[in-house]
Amino acid sequence: MNACIFAGPTLPPGDPARRQAATTWLPPARHGDVHRAVARLRPRAIGIVDGYFESVPPVWHKEILWAMRQGVHVFGAGSMGALRAAELAAFGMRGVGVVFEAYRDGVLDGEPFEDDDEVALVHGPADSGYIAVSEAMVNIRCTLAAAERAGVIDARTRERLAGRAKALFFPERSYARLLEEAPLPALEAWLPAGRVNRKREDAVAMLEAMHAFLDTDPGPAAADFHFEHTTLWERASAQMLPEAAEEISELHAICRAYVERNGADRHG
Repeated sequence: MNACIFAGPTLPPGDPARRQAATTWLPPARHGDVHRAVARLRPRAIGIVDGYFESVPPVWHKEILWAMRQGVHVFGAGSMGALRAAELAAFGMRGVGVVFEAYRDGVLDGEPFEDDDEVALVHGPADSGYIAVSEAMVNIRCTLAAAERAGVIDARTRERLAGRAKALFFPERSYARLLEEAPLPALEAWLPAGRVNRKREDAVAMLEAMHAFLDTDPGPAAADFHFEHTTLWERASAQMLPEAAEEISELHAICRAYVERNGADRHG
């Protein structure tokens, strides 16, 4: 579908949902990655699921706005993508799923939902398959709500456990940690099959929405806003471009070496 998707722990390599034709899968988005994807790959659409935010600067709102001004349709869901989509919905970024709607509306199941840490977790590097080593708060909330609906816990227990999880620093959140202080055998037995991965479900919904949208063969995104080329933007944009220039120079060097070895009469 001629799209770029930024994903990591929410849709790790090997996830069956990744089997999308004509889709370029990229690591979790950092500052500058959307700009570079548009400049290098010229996709019709970009989907943001995961993004870095603590160890490196996060994906910048303005580069997403710039991408839309270049005619690229930008979608977001699940994690960082849901947060950015809620923040930029008024400008035309397309959010998908429960997490996006909760950020947009500021509420999830009647409870306030505004903190960035609701989708935060700790995960391993790319060569580990972005294996998650903590659990996102929004997944814990949705899992506890499902356990209550299933009669595994009551409303008071759900509220108590959600409050305990929220009080933890996000890298420390896990179901094992949650049950350490107050073991609940019924919930522990239910969790392996009953736990809800809300972030992944939303990310899959975004892929389906992107596929259906691009199947209609839409024209370029028509961004209905003025993009201000501030001094800060021009400086940041210039800093993003050298990496692309270095990659192009390296590609040219590879091509020259190939021609020297094989002759200039070959075409590819």
